[in-house]
Amino acid sequence: MTDKPTLGFETLQIHAGANPDPATGARQVPIYQTTAYVFRDADHAAKLFNLQEVGYIYSRLTNPTVAALQERIATLEGGAGAVCCSSGHAAQLMALFPLMGPGKNIVASSRLYGGTITQFSQTIKRFGWSATFVDIDDAAAVKAAINDDTRAIFCETIANPGGHIADLDGLAKIADAAGIPLIVDNTTATPYLCNPIAHGATLVVHSTTKYLTGNGTVTGGCVVDSGKFDWSQNDKFPSLSKPEPAYHGLVFADALGPMAFTFHSIAIGLRDLGMTMNPQGAHYTLMGIETLSLRMERHVENAMKIAAWLENDPRVDYVTYAGLDSSPYKKLVPQICPKGAGALFTIAVKGGYDACVKLVDSLEIFSHVANLGDTRSLVIHPASTTHRQLAEAQQVAAGAGPNIVRLSIGIETAADLIADLDQALAKATA
Repeated sequence: MTDKPTLGFETLQIHAGANPDPATGARQVPIYQTTAYVFRDADHAAKLFNLQEVGYIYSRLTNPTVAALQERIATLEGGAGAVCCSSGHAAQLMALFPLMGPGKNIVASSRLYGGTITQFSQTIKRFGWSATFVDIDDAAAVKAAINDDTRAIFCETIANPGGHIADLDGLAKIADAAGIPLIVDNTTATPYLCNPIAHGATLVVHSTTKYLTGNGTVTGGCVVDSGKFDWSQNDKFPSLSKPEPAYHGLVFADALGPMAFTFHSIAIGLRDLGMTMNPQGAHYTLMGIETLSLRMERHVENAMKIAAWLENDPRVDYVTYAGLDSSPYKKLVPQICPKGAGALFTIAVKGGYDACVKLVDSLEIFSHVANLGDTRSLVIHPASTTHRQLAEAQQVAAGAGPNIVRLSIGIETAADLIADLDQALAKATA
């Protein structure tokens, strides 16, 4: 089908990227289980390798099933193009790869998923890159952290684990003034709750493992390019604005315009980094996205009920859900996430570390897993798991201190989830 701007989200989440299979007429996107594709002739092959013609060469680069998923996510996010890869962490590296070089840095939110903080504070150092972590609520601190070697600002729409909402419009203005892209991890919001590109984001990344797939079956990641950033406005991004030796001096920004970043990520990123999404994973994710709006509505509805109940429970010190009137981020919900504040938040349990561990061990419906965004309700104690590698001060800064439990609210019956939390809190704080 031809996607039209007038089509609603619910229509696009089913139909975008899902034209009937030209070979068989299959209505559902087939799993193209192949590594390679036959060229029409030698000239056809040469044109594909020279980026003179778009097509399929090898499934490390492109695959029809994965391509359908890329089109669907790009459509829902309002982007010019998208590239899928093997995981959310891979997507973060894919987003940074064309932008960075030895000695270059990013300015990143201090409230990020623990694995992302580790990736940015430790792993990227091996490439000669670095990250400066700041409180992104403090615009002055963000501006002060940017220097001549800064190549991007990175944040999460709804922060993991605390559920804090970022002022994307404000951050985009800072990024624009500095001539650098704003990269937004939209995993916990999904394009149903927030469209970061509409708020000025240049690139949007996803762990498709989470809400997009929605059932904890496959890992995956995606980078969506807005197509709106001028990579040639300064000399900061030579990979995109200068001749590329591997393609006989092709300048991606000049030759490919709004699709420059997307094609670079395929032709060089996937070619050389090899962080490819498999077609089965793409198929599962395509099917998951078909029900995204329905699931997110129920996720948000349940989260609001449960957060309100927990806030009034004397065994809980506080709840960080942005949808609550008590949250300092409540004012950003209509602006950034008008359909709801997501379904991820934390609670501070009276009794500290030991009580948190007992709570996790006592829950029966909630699953204790290192994941979020499942139809099932999930729980984890970040200080002993996802944020374990961080110092306590870093844990606290990330909203994952020793007394904190993270809840990912599923789509079960809300009363059942409340009853489960009630009995577990009774045991944990006895």
